[in-house]
Amino acid sequence: MVEYRIDRRSGVATYVQIVQQTKQALRLGLLEPGDRLPTAREVVEATAINPNTVLKAYRELEREGLVEARRGLGTFVRKSLSTAPADSPLRAELDAWAVRAREAGLGREDVAALFTSVLDTHFAESKGDA
Repeated sequence: MVEYRIDRRSGVATYVQIVQQTKQALRLGLLEPGDRLPTAREVVEATAINPNTVLKAYRELEREGLVEARRGLGTFVRKSLSTAPADSPLRAELDAWAVRAREAGLGREDVAALFTSVLDTHFAESKGDA
């Protein structure tokens, strides 16, 4: 099950963070069709956010066809976005790179900026894909 982490200083709306983290879990294969998302109550207890924010995020995911609400049962994953499983060799390489970047003194924002720059270089034709 996915555990949401909310960064109140990021400038990104809380519901958008939930949507993005759910999509990331779908891409990594951490969530698969049939899996149940945490209930709004579970997310509220873990993150101290408003239940309506969770419901807004889940409605957005449902609108995109990624999840479906089943009355009285919860919200379930409908389809996967997985193309690179969490245990991919590429993930291991990226993990090692992140360790080296941290050892070199780069902070999270520095690493994110560097990685985004590289992504923009190699995926310029598909900007806006998310």
